[in-house]
Amino acid sequence: MRHRAGPGGDAQVSGWLVELGIAGITDLHVHFMPDRVQQKVWGFFDGVAASGAPAWPIHYRLPLQERIEVLAGLGVRNFSSLNYAHRPGMAQWLNDFSTTLAQDHAQVIHSATFFPEPQAPAVVQRALDAGARIFKIHVQVGGFCVLDPRLEEAWRLVEQAGAPVVIHCGHGPHPGTFTGIAPIRRLIERHPGLVLIIAHAGLPDYLPFAELAHKHRNVYLDTTMVGTSYMQQLFPVPPDYAAFCMRWRARWCWAAISPRSPTPTAISCRC
Repeated sequence: MRHRAGPGGDAQVSGWLVELGIAGITDLHVHFMPDRVQQKVWGFFDGVAASGAPAWPIHYRLPLQERIEVLAGLGVRNFSSLNYAHRPGMAQWLNDFSTTLAQDHAQVIHSATFFPEPQAPAVVQRALDAGARIFKIHVQVGGFCVLDPRLEEAWRLVEQAGAPVVIHCGHGPHPGTFTGIAPIRRLIERHPGLVLIIAHAGLPDYLPFAELAHKHRNVYLDTTMVGTSYMQQLFPVPPDYAAFCMRWRARWCWAAISPRSPTPTAISCRC
């Protein structure tokens, strides 16, 4: 098969997809947050360079409706709106925002989140009853372990519903007390039917997470920033990574982390 070069820029992405015979993209790693949360998140990334890391410019710093229009122009037909809680009492408020967004925009995949707190099962059940189809958990930002006993019933409900969970659990780009593959292995042992989508392919532990996806049919890797010029500065993909993934038949989901990506979507398409 002849290798087809990727798009030169975002304006070429939709045409490039047509050339490949792809009608459109479903992006499972997109963030749409309440404005005050979105501004704080963007502010965090604005300050990344002060820590000595490469600057993280927000490529799509636009109002909500304009970001939706940008996704459409890129050939993205459906996308998640991943929110994640970082303190108790926040998850339901975020879920209410995500519910409204999905009701107002048919292309939005109804998304939800939960946090280790006594009401976690009720928050999950309410989200499922409202139509949530995908969940997001951010271990590093949330500062909790996925094995927290307060999450056990919530995990069971999500597993029973068959709703996938996009889970940021790797040590990169910013490590946390509870990040890493070991707790995820134990979570899968407890809930083998749980569908997990490992954000950023678990970077920097690319190979261990690829092996995990090979061994467990309900574990997927997402492509968010993997192999991009920005992430290659911090956590380069191993030279033999593609060969390992092909041999292990690791399962992948397209994702480009709009709207906070420091690079254009076209770069993700070329990686």
